[in-house]
Amino acid sequence: MKYRKFGRLIWSPSALGFGAMRLPVLDGDPGKIDEPQAIQMIRYAIDHGVNYVDSAYGYHRGNSEIVVGKALADGYREKVKLATKMPTWVVNSHEDMDRCLDEQLRKLQTGHIDFYLLHGLSKDRWNKVRDLNVCQWAEKAIGDGRIKHLGFSFHDSFDMFKEIIDSSDVWTFCQIQYNYMDSEIQAGTRGVRYAASKGLALVIMEPIKGGWLAVPPPEVQAIWDKSPVKRSAAEWALQWVWDQPEVSVVLSGMSNMQQVVQNVESADRSGVCSLNQEELKLISEAKAKYQSYGFIGCTGCRYCTQCPNGVAIPEVFAMYNEYFRKNESKEVAQKYKQMIAEENRASKCIRCGTCETLCPQHLPIRDLLNKAAGAFERT
Repeated sequence: MKYRKFGRLIWSPSALGFGAMRLPVLDGDPGKIDEPQAIQMIRYAIDHGVNYVDSAYGYHRGNSEIVVGKALADGYREKVKLATKMPTWVVNSHEDMDRCLDEQLRKLQTGHIDFYLLHGLSKDRWNKVRDLNVCQWAEKAIGDGRIKHLGFSFHDSFDMFKEIIDSSDVWTFCQIQYNYMDSEIQAGTRGVRYAASKGLALVIMEPIKGGWLAVPPPEVQAIWDKSPVKRSAAEWALQWVWDQPEVSVVLSGMSNMQQVVQNVESADRSGVCSLNQEELKLISEAKAKYQSYGFIGCTGCRYCTQCPNGVAIPEVFAMYNEYFRKNESKEVAQKYKQMIAEENRASKCIRCGTCETLCPQHLPIRDLLNKAAGAFERT
C-alpha cells in the first residue's frame, strides 16, 4: 500500500480509503447489508494496508455505521482512522448535533470519531448549520474528545467551497467529488488547489463517478486499448485522481471482494505525477468521448429515492445511460420494460421536485425523467 500526506497532520493515510456507502446488500435492498461479506471486505482492505474507513449517518438507510462498527471490532479499530458524517439536514440545534453524534458513537462501537464531517454541504445547508454555530459546537466536541478533527463533504460551486473554507480555522480536511470527468464542476481542480493552499487535506469521493467510468462503451475502451500499459477502465479513473499531488486519500465504495482486491492492487501502483503525457492525453480523449454521449451524471448515491411517487430514479438513469452507451439499443429499451415495474417508471414522475432538492449533483431530474420516458415508453 502507498501512503500520502494528510494536510497539516503528522499522519499518513493510505492512498485508498474504504467508503462504506455501497456495501453488498441482500435482495437488492440497500438497507439490508450482507454483513458477513461486508465485514470480510473491510477487514481484507485493512489487512492490506488501508487505514481510512468512511461512513455516514444515512448510508444504507442508517445501517452502514452499524456494520462498520462490527467490522472494526477484534482490534481493527486501532488500525484505522474512522470518518463519519453529521446529517446536516436533520439537525436544528446543538442538542440535535449531540444526539446524532452520540448515536453514531454507539453504532460504531467507539469512543471517538477521528474525522467528523458536516455531510453534503451546499449553500442552503451551509447557511443553516452556520447559523446554528456548528463550528462552535464542533470545538466543544473536540474538547470533550468525541471527535478529533472536523471537516465537511461538499456538493456546490467553487465560490461556495471557498466561502466555507474561509469561514473558520477549525477545518482539518474536506471531502469532494473529483474525477477526470468532473474536474471543472463543483469544487473542481480550482477547489483542490485552493484547499491544499490552506493546508487542508483532500479526501476524494466518486473517483469512478458512481461506477459508470468502470464500464466504458466500446469507443472509450478502444482509447484505453491504445495504451501500452494495460489498465482496467476503473484503474484509469483511479490513477488519474492519485496522480494529483494535492490529493490525500481516494475513497472507493466497493460492493464485492473482487473490487476490494483490484483496488488495493491499483493503490499499490499509484503515485503522484506518475502518468506520462501520452497517458494524460488518452484520458482527455476518453473524457471528450464520454461528453459526446450526453450521459446523465448520476452517481447512484440514492438520495433521490425518497420520491413520493415511487419512481426508481437511479435505475431509470442507469438504463438511460446504457441505452445511449449501446447506440440507442432496442435490447436496452426492452430490458427497461422488463426490469422496471410500471409503477416505478419515468413517466410516473409528478414533477414535485423533491428529488432535485436532495440530489448532490444538482441534476434536472424532472426533465431527465421526461427524456427517459420519451426514449423508453413513448416509442
